[in-house]
Amino acid sequence: MLLLLLHRSSLEASHRFHNLLRNGASLAVTSRSYADVRGKILAIRREDQSVWERRAPLSPTNVRKLVRAGVKVLVQPSNRRAYPMQAYANAGAIIQEDIGEAPVIVGVKQIPIDFLLPNKTYCFFSHTIKAQEANMPLLDAMLEKNIRLVDYEKMMDENGHRVVAFGKYAGVAGMINILHGLGLRLLALGHHTPFMHIGPAHNYRNSGMARQAVRDAGFEIAIGMLPKSIGPLTFVFTGTGNVSQGAQEIFQDLPHEYVPPDMLQKVANHGATNKIYACEVSRRDHLIRIKGGPFDAKEYDEHPSRYISVFSKKIAPYASVIINGIYWAPNSPKLITIPDAKVLIRSAQSRLPWVQTSLGSPPLPHRLLAICDISADPGGSIEFMNECTTIDNPFCLYDAEQHKDTKSFKGPGILVCSIDNMPTQLPREATDFFGDLLLPHIFDVLQSDATRPFEDHTFTKVIEGAVITSNGKLTKNFEYIQDLRNQRARTKHRIVGDYDAQTKRVLLLGAGYVSAPVVEYLTRSNDVAVYVASALRDEADNLARRFPRTEPLLLNVEERPDLLKEFIDKADVVVSLLPYALHPLVAEQCIASKTNMVTASYLSPAMKELHQRAVDAGISVVNEVGLDPGIDHLLAMECFEEVHQGGGKVKSFVSYCGGLPAPECSDNPLRYRFSWSPRGALLNTVSSGRFLKDGKVVEIPAGGALLEKAEKLDFLPGFAFEGFANRDSLDYVDHYGIPEAATVFRGTIRYSGYSDHILGLIQVGLISQEPHPCLHVGGPDITWRQFMCTLLGITDFNIFYGNLKNQLFERTGRNASRVKAMEDLGLLSEELVVKYGNPIDTISQYLAKRLAFGPTDRDLVVLRHEVDILWPDQRHELRGINLVCYGQSSSAGYSAMARTVGYPAAIATKMVLDGEIQRKGMVLPFIQDIYRPMLKRLKAEGIVADENTSIAVNDKQDPCLEQQIEFGSSALGSEPFEVLKLHKPEVFDNFELSDDIKKSLMVKFQRRSCWPSLITSQVKLELAVCFFLTDAFFIRNKAPVLSLHKSLAPFAVGVVVEGSPTRAVELEDLRRLMSLEFKQSKIPVLPLCAPWTTAQCDARGLPYLIFLSDSTLEQGICGLRSRDTSLQEQVHVSDVVERLKKFLVQ
Repeated sequence: MLLLLLHRSSLEASHRFHNLLRNGASLAVTSRSYADVRGKILAIRREDQSVWERRAPLSPTNVRKLVRAGVKVLVQPSNRRAYPMQAYANAGAIIQEDIGEAPVIVGVKQIPIDFLLPNKTYCFFSHTIKAQEANMPLLDAMLEKNIRLVDYEKMMDENGHRVVAFGKYAGVAGMINILHGLGLRLLALGHHTPFMHIGPAHNYRNSGMARQAVRDAGFEIAIGMLPKSIGPLTFVFTGTGNVSQGAQEIFQDLPHEYVPPDMLQKVANHGATNKIYACEVSRRDHLIRIKGGPFDAKEYDEHPSRYISVFSKKIAPYASVIINGIYWAPNSPKLITIPDAKVLIRSAQSRLPWVQTSLGSPPLPHRLLAICDISADPGGSIEFMNECTTIDNPFCLYDAEQHKDTKSFKGPGILVCSIDNMPTQLPREATDFFGDLLLPHIFDVLQSDATRPFEDHTFTKVIEGAVITSNGKLTKNFEYIQDLRNQRARTKHRIVGDYDAQTKRVLLLGAGYVSAPVVEYLTRSNDVAVYVASALRDEADNLARRFPRTEPLLLNVEERPDLLKEFIDKADVVVSLLPYALHPLVAEQCIASKTNMVTASYLSPAMKELHQRAVDAGISVVNEVGLDPGIDHLLAMECFEEVHQGGGKVKSFVSYCGGLPAPECSDNPLRYRFSWSPRGALLNTVSSGRFLKDGKVVEIPAGGALLEKAEKLDFLPGFAFEGFANRDSLDYVDHYGIPEAATVFRGTIRYSGYSDHILGLIQVGLISQEPHPCLHVGGPDITWRQFMCTLLGITDFNIFYGNLKNQLFERTGRNASRVKAMEDLGLLSEELVVKYGNPIDTISQYLAKRLAFGPTDRDLVVLRHEVDILWPDQRHELRGINLVCYGQSSSAGYSAMARTVGYPAAIATKMVLDGEIQRKGMVLPFIQDIYRPMLKRLKAEGIVADENTSIAVNDKQDPCLEQQIEFGSSALGSEPFEVLKLHKPEVFDNFELSDDIKKSLMVKFQRRSCWPSLITSQVKLELAVCFFLTDAFFIRNKAPVLSLHKSLAPFAVGVVVEGSPTRAVELEDLRRLMSLEFKQSKIPVLPLCAPWTTAQCDARGLPYLIFLSDSTLEQGICGLRSRDTSLQEQVHVSDVVERLKKFLVQ
């Protein structure tokens, strides 16, 4: 309460100061006397920047004071001004169109270039001090016309505080607008609220009328008219300046309570709904020094790059509405970045388990509902706000997942209001307020003569520091603007082309089959230009002719590294569709040029070595965003995220992927066709493989053993598929975040027969990378038949054809099918060999032509994930994820491979361009901020996977019969977890034991001899048993099954649902949301359902059980049972988490 009173007293003081200004006391602050300005001429120009602009820099009252001081005031006629022309005429001004005789001209907003008069002094908001691109032509025109510009924004006192501003009324209008928008947004989400009766600011004659509407809404809120399903509403105000104070002045007409930032989370989760919570956030609350130490305001002002902001993690997750009114400098940390926004709209942050919802009273999709960015700084502290809204269209809905705005209140996203001229919605009050502040300084500005040198004037510090241009150049304080422009020119105006400054330039290396979808997707955006670089001029020219804003470049990256450097220097991002071996060459240059890069290929060891250098250069190098790798990762991560959020575990992950000809086009010996060089596909067949199966690492040596272990695949019974291992699958255990999986396998799909026939080529020696003398480019001509004889060691090239086939039959392990395949491929023909030095390069070029796709042939992409999931209730789910995509013939459109490789690469590139991907170094698509939006955008392109699932229920209802428990303990050594199994005495029936051993194992229990329970352990048996026995000893447990000590319990809380079937869905939602809140506090939760018993839960070591029932939904009451006391008590759901945290969180 004390803070609130102090705050209000400061506002009252502000009002008293404002009244003093209006009564003329402001004239005393200037050292100029009336005689200094007698005979001077001042012009007030007409505002034409917006149809809504009704403000003026000076009010009629201000003009009257100037006229009395001897100033001749000219006013350009305008019926749009809030104050009519007659009011200015009555004050002594001269109303006339021509204002050329005035050496000083004042206005509010930017002036059209054609209306600028040379050799004048202008005062207005120019919006040029950050080298804003849109206003650089205006700045250039003022330099050219020898205009002296005084920018209101830079008129500051000795403490760096602005002395003239509309800030207060920007805050007032902004607050009214966002309350209006909040009402409409909540209505679109299914909630009528008192905010619906608040209109936009310009609907009211003055702020007093608007405040009455806000008070009326506040009364309804105070008597409980806000829907309970909305939960507590929190408003966050950034900064403590005029903007924030003006906004809070309106806010305080609502029933409210101010809380400090460290209490924001608590009131967001547990606050009341009959008032609104407010939090004023200063720089000290969210700025952290990177190298540690306390916040230093002076250091931050001078070196903002030494600080980072935690606003998006500490403040924004608990804000319903953010009112942003801070000044943002170009090198300052942002409050909310584009990736931050994706996290903020995840639904888990808004759902409160104790808030009752239903179909008619839906929960909010996410906590953060709206942002009023009064600073209206595109790309500034709110990074995704890249374009101001207008009074005509004051709101947009920002969908962070799709990174796009819509002019709607309905749909996913955050409502944004960012009007850059909000004070004009309350034009008279804004004019009065601003004019009273400006008037004292007008006497100083009137001394200006733009034709004389700036140094000849004796301006006050306030005016001197606000002069941006004078005598045809930037003044000393603002020469940095040119540096910013030069820097932007180096990064933006990179590759030559007739495009504007906002155009983003993409350098695409490679113009092959996959390139067309990349170019097509990127050039859908009018602000993107693509430069296609290829060693083949025709390929690049063809692409450039097909798509807008596409330019061809001739480049061989190996032969012309100088051109590669030049092109990369001029690009915003580089997309490499070259062979993977060339990616490190490109990445090296991208690092040197500090240019981002995207590639669809695997992250090779050579690329991994460049990670830290890329981080140091501050660039993102996005890898593995094609099909395989690429879409396979996205689908897998989406599945794993769902499993882990539900408390499940991935026990097995098996994945296959392949690009194939459509079945009707597979009529050749390999059942395969090539759309690009076969070399990579052939090399994979002789590479090694490694994967995890049933907890054991399986290694397959190089040389063709992969194909020998090919297996038949029947997940799509209509296809004759086979599959074999693909590279090293173990790398993806960590990437996918599935250390619990016993099987992790990634493989390649081919039609049956491929592996067998390729093995024949390997056995003969056609897949060898070793140079062969017969294939020397300068050697004599040789036919395929002769070369095959050489490979078989036959010196007589005239050998009888049948004998040659017999020799081949023996070499291939007496496999007639392999011989027939080589014969059908023409490898026994008299056709001359086009030599490339070694067998694999030679056969690759041969097959590329022989098995190329024809003009009417189609291809097919098949991807399959098989995931074995173990849920907490011991259900086994077998989930199959299939992606089947048919392509079009080359004459009709894109191939399936081009679409499934090109579109993901293009989507990732656009995300880099738009700032959605900001991680530095070598980046892989394993994080939500990447794979979620990519999957949504692929769906929009028609690339969608299907899922099927089957459930296997564990018949063993008694988990103690063979109970597997995983837990972690530092006492257990370096192992990530310990696995114990508790076996009931029946297990000894399976052992063949001698009578002596049986006798020694028998124990006394309840006056009779019996078998004991058996404990097995993977790591340290003696230590695990000690923990068990300790628990049993202290609680004097007489049960035949030892209880797990609660310090080792894998789960701390069990949540049991006992409601009626009709409320099952609601109770399940409540249980899931309550579990999420426990997990945020790092308390593991085990969801339970029948036939689990409390005894079995005690045996598992569960310290607490929570029981949810119908009464929980109706009254908020749940049951809480402690294992130590066996007592069950009634607790409100809003208290249970905090209560258990006291006992379970150390």
